[in-house]
Amino acid sequence: MPAEPLTEKEAAEPGVAAVNRALTILQAFEHSVDGMTLTDLMKATGLYHSTILRLCESLEHYRYLKRLDDGRYMLGSTPFYLGMIYQAQFRLQDYVLPVLRELTKATHETSALYVRDGDARVCLHRVELPRRVRMNVPEGDRVELQRGAAGKVLLAFADEPGKAYDDIRAARHAVSQAERDSESAAIACPVFAGRQQLVGALSLGIPLYRFNRSKYAECLPLVMAAGRRLTSDLGGDPAFFDAPAVPLKGLKVPAG
Repeated sequence: MPAEPLTEKEAAEPGVAAVNRALTILQAFEHSVDGMTLTDLMKATGLYHSTILRLCESLEHYRYLKRLDDGRYMLGSTPFYLGMIYQAQFRLQDYVLPVLRELTKATHETSALYVRDGDARVCLHRVELPRRVRMNVPEGDRVELQRGAAGKVLLAFADEPGKAYDDIRAARHAVSQAERDSESAAIACPVFAGRQQLVGALSLGIPLYRFNRSKYAECLPLVMAAGRRLTSDLGGDPAFFDAPAVPLKGLKVPAG
């Protein structure tokens, strides 16, 4: 039987087409509770009946799928086993630190990842360059949520109500000036994992005297690009970052 022709989208994808199609079938089970029939999989993937059947046979052989007596397919035991291996070897710092190092190298400023802990935020990881004047944010430092760009991001993307948080959600980032202390400014954006669960806030700390319109325009795209990379690495949807980075509505930044 001749192979199903590649669509334009499939032809542009990297790797092996048959493997990509098999993975597409597995991803179709993301929102399935009661399993999926071949017809369900055809609708979800756009693949031919014969193609799905052949690929499902291979996936069933390696226990990625299990076929029930009524013809429905369910995820098999292998994805669960691989998930256990992933959990055992997963270390957040292996994903976060390379992104922070790249951001700090590009901006020459201090980058950090904050996570929420009750009514505070905690600096989980931080990278800085040796400069005479730099942001001193030690790892493990606890700061109240309402002050600072990272705290505002954590609140905004946890659906905190209010116009200020609406503006942050619309701009996809937050900015602070002389809030946590009188000599610091920051730009922060959210970081997501699978199913767009909020992991934390990626923050770039800048001494206030260096923060102006020029610095803001230079650093904002870099912060958003770092947030995109880390979100993608952690299994989130990077499409959140697709729109061009634009200044936060109503923000007043010194000329420069």
